[in-house]
Amino acid sequence: MVQLQEIVDEHFQEDQAGPEEDEGDYTDTDSEISDESEYDPTDESLAERLYALRDIIPPQTRGTISNTFTTTGNAIKSVLSFGGKSLWVISSSALLLGIPWALAWSEEQTVLEMEKEMKMREMGGDLLTAGVGDGASTAHQIGAALGPEAKASL
Repeated sequence: MVQLQEIVDEHFQEDQAGPEEDEGDYTDTDSEISDESEYDPTDESLAERLYALRDIIPPQTRGTISNTFTTTGNAIKSVLSFGGKSLWVISSSALLLGIPWALAWSEEQTVLEMEKEMKMREMGGDLLTAGVGDGASTAHQIGAALGPEAKASL
């Protein structure tokens, strides 16, 4: 039969190097926890306080809230992106089509005014040269040639 014999290692019997602990002086009331806390709630920001509350909300609810905010943010981003692109298309189209049209219309109006002025000069010249022997004054002849709408403004 096998006999077991305990061999004591001398290394474990010796005390370790370092300060000696006096366990008789230690009690639970001598802990480093004091009654006065160094916590000052005014030093925390709102974000830190909300972050500290994350353990109160269950993970499924936090996931739902996170997904809702993410979806809303993506929707806002998409709407703003589409709006910006649409505004770019409208403004560039207005510049490419509107400015040439406005210039052409302005030029047409100038040509019409010039034709009207030339017509009035011709009528004025005819009245001044033709009215020498009629006995009517030149002002009456010009008024008759211009018509009733010009008489109201005179």
